[in-house]
Amino acid sequence: MQATSTIAEKIQELKVKRNAVILAHNYQRGEVQDVADFAGDSLGLSQQAAKAKAEVIVFCGVHFMAETASILCPDRLVLLPDENAGCPMANMITLRELKIKKKEYPRAKVVCYVNSTAAIKAESDICCTSSNAMKIVSSIPKDEEIIFVPDKSLGGYVASQLNRPMILWPGYCPTHHRILAEHIIKLKAEYPDAKVVVHPECTTDVINLADHVASTTGIARYCKESDSKIFIIGTETGILHRLKKENPHKQFHAVAQLADCSNMKLITLEKVLWALEDLVYQVKVTGEIAAKARLAIQRMLDLS
Repeated sequence: MQATSTIAEKIQELKVKRNAVILAHNYQRGEVQDVADFAGDSLGLSQQAAKAKAEVIVFCGVHFMAETASILCPDRLVLLPDENAGCPMANMITLRELKIKKKEYPRAKVVCYVNSTAAIKAESDICCTSSNAMKIVSSIPKDEEIIFVPDKSLGGYVASQLNRPMILWPGYCPTHHRILAEHIIKLKAEYPDAKVVVHPECTTDVINLADHVASTTGIARYCKESDSKIFIIGTETGILHRLKKENPHKQFHAVAQLADCSNMKLITLEKVLWALEDLVYQVKVTGEIAAKARLAIQRMLDLS
């Protein structure tokens, strides 16, 4: 415990020295969330990155998030504490594949989930996150076709809620797809008064069992404002740290302990400290890709 405190203290000292801001996604380890200046979902962290005054941005998340920060803050040094922290979903679509799909539907607008590479964002018309996807899709005239990439689960959920057919790319989040309906049914039998709250990256049968569907920030807000005392949570397990911290008198049960993103958990306090000490690992998006991706992201932020 003493060692952890010492590392956290060193991080705070170095943060001041480097004029740095630390951003952490809600799926990060609890101790990493605790040293961050801001913890949140992809949209919230994108907004914090855009308005950060710090010279250095330490992004505790996965690679596409650090890329987004670099695109929005081209004059800042953006660091990802573990260079291997990637996203399987983001790797499920390539630039070549997207270009082929666009040729099949030349009049379609491409809505790109933020969980994607800078190159995919640059080839898209507008980005979205899980918290604003319905608003973004709704902003596109109904007579226009939409290609939604790369998450078929989020895209399918938005399409069903808006009664709006979309061309869905067959990508998905392996972590959220390990959350099964049978897990919820079993937990609901054990905790019949519990509210079921899930992320829209889950499969349709899981979403159909939920009392509320939301991004991680939306999940946190719902659990805080709800009168219910027991919750069954269907998303990556890192969110439970925040939920328990903000609601000490409420119970939270993960639908599946297997819903643990190994990429998100690559970042540790030690790696945050090393990032600040040695200014590693830099993520930089430049040139035409950065310029085009910035347009798609900015369109999203303007609507959000």
